[in-house]
Amino acid sequence: MANDMQERRFSAWGQTLAGWFRPGEGTPVLALHGWLDNANSFCALARHLPNPLLAMDFAGHGYSDHRPDGAATHYVDHVRDVLAVADDMQWQRFILLGHSMGAGVASLFAGSFPERLEKLVLLEGLGPPTTAGESAAATLRKAIDDMLALPDKKKPVYARFDDAVQARTAGFGGLDPDSCRLLCERGLEQVPGGWTWRTDARLRLTSSLRLTEDQVEGFMRAITVPTLLVTAEQGMGGNGMFDHRTAWLSDLEQVRLPGRHHVHMEQAAAVAAPVARFLAQ
Repeated sequence: MANDMQERRFSAWGQTLAGWFRPGEGTPVLALHGWLDNANSFCALARHLPNPLLAMDFAGHGYSDHRPDGAATHYVDHVRDVLAVADDMQWQRFILLGHSMGAGVASLFAGSFPERLEKLVLLEGLGPPTTAGESAAATLRKAIDDMLALPDKKKPVYARFDDAVQARTAGFGGLDPDSCRLLCERGLEQVPGGWTWRTDARLRLTSSLRLTEDQVEGFMRAITVPTLLVTAEQGMGGNGMFDHRTAWLSDLEQVRLPGRHHVHMEQAAAVAAPVARFLAQ
């Protein structure tokens, strides 16, 4: 971590959430990482932006606490955690920046608390994943079955730190080794025999309940702040999976860049350029 990035801790609904803060000038930015990533997802991008920036670890990720033992993890619970962190920072108005899952959480927050935001920046994500209503019962059944089977599953243990870095390069969307090392610095812990992931194992289970597409549309149409959506040609947005949702936002600017899902890590300067212009408008 760079010398100007300060570790922070926050109390949120009986849990301690972690993050790091980089001082700067202008409206503060709260950055939300993707699924199974952590706050270090934004180390490279932060160096190209002038604004104060706080990158938080979602519950169960990085240095943040896991949800209580025996509890199911729900996507929407991250929204109240974001509010708790912003309140702890005493930010009445701020910019919300999210990547992938973080972009989904940011979309739900922006629809629910539009008065708290000045702008919204979404990287490779627009709203959360959904489940059709007719699939809800089967999805819940599978989620409970997964929970019951979890005690029999063990996290992988890597003899060397670099072995874990190499394994992470094959994760969702692909990622270069230097970026993987950044995530691993915050995402690994030493155990007997080597290294394993800090991440809450429950995050890999089937979600008990997801929103439907109609519900997501309701959240999206409630977003009133200026929004920038940055997608990558070889990422999630490159295949048009978010295109039908863009019409639901009243004030949306879109940028598509060459790159993969973690384009903000692998090509930070290219992503920072349109983001900085948008924030300065």
